[in-house]
Amino acid sequence: MSDPLSYFNETHQLVRQTVQQFVARHVLPFVADWEEQESFPVALYQTAGQAGLLGIGYPEALGGTGEGDVFMKVAFTEEIMRSTSGGLVAGLGSIDIALPPVVNWATTELKERVVPEVIAGNKIAALAITEPSGGSDVASLKTRAVREGEYYRVNGSKTFITSGVRADYYTVAVRTGGEGHQGISLLLIEKDTPGFQVGRRLKKTGWRCSDTAELFFDDCRVPVDNLIGAENTGFGCIMSNFLNERLMLAIMGYMTAQIALEESLAYIKQREAFGRPIGKFQVNRHKLVDMATDIDIAREYTYRAAAMMQAGQSPIKQVAMAKNFATGVAERVTYQAVQLFGGMGYMRESVVERLSRDARILAIGGGTTEIMKEMIAKQMGL
Repeated sequence: MSDPLSYFNETHQLVRQTVQQFVARHVLPFVADWEEQESFPVALYQTAGQAGLLGIGYPEALGGTGEGDVFMKVAFTEEIMRSTSGGLVAGLGSIDIALPPVVNWATTELKERVVPEVIAGNKIAALAITEPSGGSDVASLKTRAVREGEYYRVNGSKTFITSGVRADYYTVAVRTGGEGHQGISLLLIEKDTPGFQVGRRLKKTGWRCSDTAELFFDDCRVPVDNLIGAENTGFGCIMSNFLNERLMLAIMGYMTAQIALEESLAYIKQREAFGRPIGKFQVNRHKLVDMATDIDIAREYTYRAAAMMQAGQSPIKQVAMAKNFATGVAERVTYQAVQLFGGMGYMRESVVERLSRDARILAIGGGTTEIMKEMIAKQMGL
């Protein structure tokens, strides 16, 4: 009998089991090596696609599992985070920031050509918004696309692009109109397009096995048919996309913290100091209580925001609050986990060391904490 207080049903539990098996078989035996190599095999996309994991939340007609079930994606994200590698999750997850605009606003022909191949894991998609001159200030982007007959001529650059090295398709924000948010459009740009070049692979503190790249457009000619949505309406598409991305980052936040807590609970039982397990010291017990409290609150509030989305609402304020709180929890909990582990917590062979590095980007990606606060203030009428 299902729990009346749970947001999850039997289908969601089946998704959890599938992801658990995928992680146990295809990820955990290798993830430490992938982190050191700062890459994971491209073939893993196909493996995930064959397991039906990349199609969660996408239309059945395009090869997905069906739309509208937010908690199916929540269940998936919670379990894929058990890989202990935020970089792996970000790499596989670039589909979920690159593909929704294509699904929602591209032409039928473009959808049918691109989406099924990405969902199957045969192709990789990336979202390209951030530029060297600005990050969270999307309305000020400078990459320009000028229409010339049946093509756009694109010039500019992007940076910090997840899956930027290995992607086949890029959902790119460009300026087709005047200054500000009303002049922005989205174009699908394919890797082999003349004038498009992938720059250097960027080396990061955390998320090490995801590839992150610079992109350059030098008189890059993109067919007009690759326009996503109407011209100069891209900003609204981007903002709509951010709601899901920020929810996922909130989940990554409390799951990063949850795994760090579990690692700590196991460690304090075996590590001794002054003749007794360190878990017997009150200072450590209280520290663990505070960690667990923060995680539970972050999880439950994120579930509430997800439930609002499931009900068809657009909870901009609540999702921003969930992201800020959960990513803050990730940083606080992983800090304390490293402290509990002592010297071992600073070693790369330790899971909590990896989690502490991966936690830091969560308050930056998808809009910084400071930008989220400005959004929340606006929603409050301030």
